[in-house]
Amino acid sequence: MNNQNTALVLIDLQKESNFGLDQMEQVVANAKRLINGFREKNIPIIYTRQINRADGIGLSLGEPLNNDGTPFFYNTANESIEILDEIKPKEDDIVIDKYRWSAFHETSLDLTLRSLNVKNVVIGGVVTDGCLLTSVFDAYFRDYNIHLIKDICAASNEGSHMASLMMIANWVYNLNIYDTTNILKRMNGEAYDAWEADKVDSLQYTPENMREIFKKMD
Repeated sequence: MNNQNTALVLIDLQKESNFGLDQMEQVVANAKRLINGFREKNIPIIYTRQINRADGIGLSLGEPLNNDGTPFFYNTANESIEILDEIKPKEDDIVIDKYRWSAFHETSLDLTLRSLNVKNVVIGGVVTDGCLLTSVFDAYFRDYNIHLIKDICAASNEGSHMASLMMIANWVYNLNIYDTTNILKRMNGEAYDAWEADKVDSLQYTPENMREIFKKMD
């Protein structure tokens, strides 16, 4: 992986994500390490923000609403839509707002990546079974090499988090999965460990063996 054709894409690490998602302290700490490491190498850092207009224009069908009709989640009237202070963007970073789960749906993300000559997308964020999942698949459909950082991903419950990562692992054929330490090793030209599938649908699981199968991605 060449640093010159790589970008870090962070999905929806917003203040609202502090509520109801597992392991957010770990996610933020690891994301901070990643951001610092990528900045040192002048690799582009792209943040996405999930946005729901307070006036209700453009909301997804069935979007949860407050009693007054305003959106319950990611409401533009609230500061919770901003990126977490610990990892907030700097002037040269890129922030892309989105109105649906996938970071590619009717946004400038694909155009931005192509203008930067990016072929390798290093990606992670929240929520694993929603915005992260759909963004990874859309990145794959657009022929980017996918490098997923599993310890900066989080969902509202362990089962959906594990199932989502395993579905990604089974069907994104060019996928590499790392933890934060090992992707930084790779970017520094050091020996690293990463998970790659040896065949299609390699992580077949049942409710009874989900945790055991999930550990195969370590």
